Amino acid sequence: MDAVIPEPTRVRRRSVVASAAALSLAALAGCSVPRPRRKAPAADPAPGLAIAGSRHTQLMQIAAHPDDDLYFMNPDARRMIDAGIPLLCVYVTAGEHDGRNHIPGRGRTDTPADPPAYSSARHQGLRQSYAEAIGLGRFTPWRKDLVTLRGGRRAEINTLTNGARRVDLVFLNLPMHTPRRWMALPALWSDRKLELRTVIATDSPVLKAETYDYDKLVDVLAGLMETYRPTVIHTLDPDPDIQHSDEKTRKFDSEQPGYSDHGDHTAVASFSWAAMVRRVAEATKAGGTVPAFAATAFRGYYNRHWPKNLPPQVLREKAARLVPYGGDASWKCGNPSGCGDYSVGGDRPLKNVKGWVRATHYRYPGTGPAVVAEEDGRLTAYGVLGLRAVRWRENAPGGGLWGEPEDLGGGPLAPALGSATLADGRVLLFGLRFAALGGHGGPNRREIVLLEQRSPGGPFLAWKGLDNPERGDDRGRRIGVPVAVAAPDGRVHLFVRNADKGVSTRVRRADGSWERWRTLPGDEEVQDGLRALVDGRGRVHLFAAGREEIRHWVDGVAAAPLPGAGDPVGAVATAAAVELYFRAPATKELLTVPATGGRARTAAFDGYGAVTAAADVRGTVLLGRDLRGRVQLRRGGSLHTRTQGVVALGDSALRLTPQGAVAVGIGADAHPWTWRPEHPATG
Repeated sequence: MDAVIPEPTRVRRRSVVASAAALSLAALAGCSVPRPRRKAPAADPAPGLAIAGSRHTQLMQIAAHPDDDLYFMNPDARRMIDAGIPLLCVYVTAGEHDGRNHIPGRGRTDTPADPPAYSSARHQGLRQSYAEAIGLGRFTPWRKDLVTLRGGRRAEINTLTNGARRVDLVFLNLPMHTPRRWMALPALWSDRKLELRTVIATDSPVLKAETYDYDKLVDVLAGLMETYRPTVIHTLDPDPDIQHSDEKTRKFDSEQPGYSDHGDHTAVASFSWAAMVRRVAEATKAGGTVPAFAATAFRGYYNRHWPKNLPPQVLREKAARLVPYGGDASWKCGNPSGCGDYSVGGDRPLKNVKGWVRATHYRYPGTGPAVVAEEDGRLTAYGVLGLRAVRWRENAPGGGLWGEPEDLGGGPLAPALGSATLADGRVLLFGLRFAALGGHGGPNRREIVLLEQRSPGGPFLAWKGLDNPERGDDRGRRIGVPVAVAAPDGRVHLFVRNADKGVSTRVRRADGSWERWRTLPGDEEVQDGLRALVDGRGRVHLFAAGREEIRHWVDGVAAAPLPGAGDPVGAVATAAAVELYFRAPATKELLTVPATGGRARTAAFDGYGAVTAAADVRGTVLLGRDLRGRVQLRRGGSLHTRTQGVVALGDSALRLTPQGAVAVGIGADAHPWTWRPEHPATG
């Protein structure tokens, strides 16, 4: 029998099955998702759509292989599971590889090839891991059913609950390889004629293989989004770095030639973002509402090439989820095909030289929503919801409660917005836009876009394209999220990480005209998550974490590098100097050092991830995450930890007001939250 859809997200059956009319909906999403043999529609970034007002929580993760979520999307996913947020995991491939579930200590060829059994064993490993994650024994039985997807396709769904906690695992089971193709999913993304036939895992309730082409996979993923109504969607990286690894390393890591990730990861991420575009298009057809979800993309094999950023305490917690997934051949789990992915179990994730588990990096890192203060004292926050820019306003000054989002359009956008406030109080918003997201050899363009406010606190002008610092679609896909800062001379400096992993910049003159893109000097490669500020002398500083050092530019001129960091850095300009805050790779201690260099000092702010810093007459304020992933704030000798409220997504914004420091972030309910730790009675 078919699985029962969770009661809060049950929809009519006709909404789960694709209709003929749905085939023309991609045009409404503001992005081209080409249909086979049809002309790609034009983008439509117009604002003014209604946005869904639901305040439930639901996490949806879309992975290429069983274990991608465990390696690359944690500890973020674990924090939400611990908070009782229901989880839907969709695994696109069967993960069958060569069909050999290699047992450590034995020769690989000693294990007979059995792709359906290996797929089943990996599914069992996931059940073991997620059973423990929601507080049950690793061998707790799951409910195994069939679920009917769009187009009438059937897939296996496994469900387990523990009180309010719920996990659903959906296995689409497309093949990783075919007799003619080493990587099937990348071919499905690019080949108009290709169809893939699914793998039937041993002991699966699925008895008949299904076929998928490009359009059917996008449709199935969009249909699951419609059914489950996720408020948070986790994907892999659709646009991995250009990475020319040596041939031995590339093959050992299964990286696609020339790029820092597995080809399946890139293809499934591309399908996922195309499905989000289609989901928004369908939902907004004929006056419908924009689905209220926040999207996050995670880097994959990138983790091997860059500093590891998880301290030992967080790393142990993350690696622990892979132990029950990997399992052991001696376990009695009740699954005849195997009790996990044996080469991954035990302490092997920590010993693996690839180091994938030792870092968690966002593809689109930001500093939380852009927050500004209005003339009446209310805060306004800008973010991305349903792939579109939105504005929230506080209901009352200092009240901490937010009104419903106002759609500003511009989509489909990456999750992080850059912003700058002009001297007259007007806000400029900068986004990374998926100008075209096409398979089948169609365009795959990214561009930087600008939304300029007409008057302080008022409406905006039309979206304006600022082009791309790179030439060609392939290089243009590799750029990072925009970061901007307004200088006292009226100019606005815009910065973007480029395809060569350097920094490109474009300057808005005081009269509103724009100079051309240019590249900042320096041969060192840097990570995304740039930080820009203006010092007391009006000079523009830019910081970027590299592989071994923090790169620093002053007014576009390279300055002396600083000690290495595992994450984007925090920086603050005081009356006397510019101070930098960061964590060395794989450590919990926060360090601080003057931008001019010197000995790094400990800042008594243990945790992990990026840190935001701000300063006023009362001293420097630090905002970040503690070792349990909770938001924490420190001013002077006072340390505050946010222990209540919805789970925070990613990094949070810091705002200093006359009443004290305010942290603002987006929660797992896709709605802003406010925390005023220095004045808890008002927060």
